[in-house]
Amino acid sequence: MNKKLIVIALVLGMGQFSCKEDFLVTTDPTRIGTEVFYKNEAQFRQALNGVYGQLQTITNSAYVFEELPSDNTTVDLNPSDRGDAVRWEAFEFSTVNAGNTEISGLWYQYYSALYNTNYTLEKLTASGLEATAKAPIEGQLKFLRAYFYFHLVQYFGDVVLVTSTLANPDQAFDLVRSPQAEVWAQIEKDLNEAITGLPATYPAAQLGSATKGAALALLGKVYLKQKKYSEAVSTLKQVTGYALNPVYADNFNPAKKNGPESIFEVQYQGGNDLGEWSSFAYTFAPRASAAAITGFANTPPGGRNIPTNDLIAAYEPGDLRKDASLKTSYTLNGTVVNIPYIIKYTHPHTLSGRTDDNWPVLRYADVLLMLAEAINEQSGPTPEAYGYLNQVRRRAGLKEVSGLDKATFKTAVLKERRVELAFENQRWFDLKRTMTPAELAAFMNAYGAKEKANPTVSRGGISFTAQDYVYSDYEYYLPVPAPEILLNSKLTQNPGY
Repeated sequence: MNKKLIVIALVLGMGQFSCKEDFLVTTDPTRIGTEVFYKNEAQFRQALNGVYGQLQTITNSAYVFEELPSDNTTVDLNPSDRGDAVRWEAFEFSTVNAGNTEISGLWYQYYSALYNTNYTLEKLTASGLEATAKAPIEGQLKFLRAYFYFHLVQYFGDVVLVTSTLANPDQAFDLVRSPQAEVWAQIEKDLNEAITGLPATYPAAQLGSATKGAALALLGKVYLKQKKYSEAVSTLKQVTGYALNPVYADNFNPAKKNGPESIFEVQYQGGNDLGEWSSFAYTFAPRASAAAITGFANTPPGGRNIPTNDLIAAYEPGDLRKDASLKTSYTLNGTVVNIPYIIKYTHPHTLSGRTDDNWPVLRYADVLLMLAEAINEQSGPTPEAYGYLNQVRRRAGLKEVSGLDKATFKTAVLKERRVELAFENQRWFDLKRTMTPAELAAFMNAYGAKEKANPTVSRGGISFTAQDYVYSDYEYYLPVPAPEILLNSKLTQNPGY
């Protein structure tokens, strides 16, 4: 593969291109070419499902970038094998650099998904599909593109903004990072356009597809991130037709997927070999737990995303969400092992490593707490803001809060978000949204000092390094992967790396 095509693959994840060499133009009889595909609604739905499939891949490792860097989770490291210390463990201990292969994979996965999203949108625009069939497909694709960029801009700051495919490989060398303001504007544009074309609900066969409510909820979150509080409130109030599940744990029960509180969740299907399963229970279970948690001994647990002592202490006495979210120990061969683990995604399943758990992205509880926060930022803790916050607390079996000023109400909402949305990849972005880089560095260094003094999980004799849990304000953003900058000299690196 020549250098130009490597750039396409690594910088934008482009999987479809043409070459003039005769030996490369031979038609593969097992594949459908683009010239005969994208012709009808069924084919466009297939292409859309392909993008949803890439969302699964992205979600499988999202905890590395959205929970591990925070004070919510830590790792159960393997003292006899430190091979992962420079990969995913680096996000826990704040030792990430531009050569980290997890970041390269992250960049590739997102831009590969964006390429397929843009390509399908272009084909859809040029198609003769009827408007009634075209609108919901277009709306879902624009929702997904906005969702991808919503994460990229928070990971990296300025990012390469592409909303169309490249005509030829040479154009990849001219790509530069766009300012964040332009990226946020594109996200808002995509979501506003998605809202007009998406339905409120789908037939049973399409359950789990992005709806108008999902686009509104994500747009409200986008406005909240940018401190556009008035727009956030007016948008989030349009998220209707949802309700809190009476039982918190039902939000994560595979037998009750896409329930009344679910606005958008990444769909998985276990119990078969079709490649659509999830495996979070295995990834998150303590490393030496064997079959004690998952029920299957032949698939070694990962020991990743272990709940921290700090998070466990954040639950108030009597909070019903705690026992639905985590356990503080497990029993192996009659011995109690005091290592906490996540149970939100731990449910009975029939095949080893193939669970049926979906991943929650947007829940109505999230919307209620965003409304409470945005209203408080506008005008302090009004009765309306208290109402939204206390709805969530009542469901958790907790007393209502009252008598707070603006600052303490904000603190209460953020604490509520932490426990309500624990292990749903919300904490890191919440911390970044509510703190400056300097404030976040100070906060994380204080947390790191506590974890060093009293580690949640025994390190088996492995000492902390001088660099562990030393957080600098430049780490507010991830580094652009070093290979991308080597391939495209016009890409700039984030300061500090």
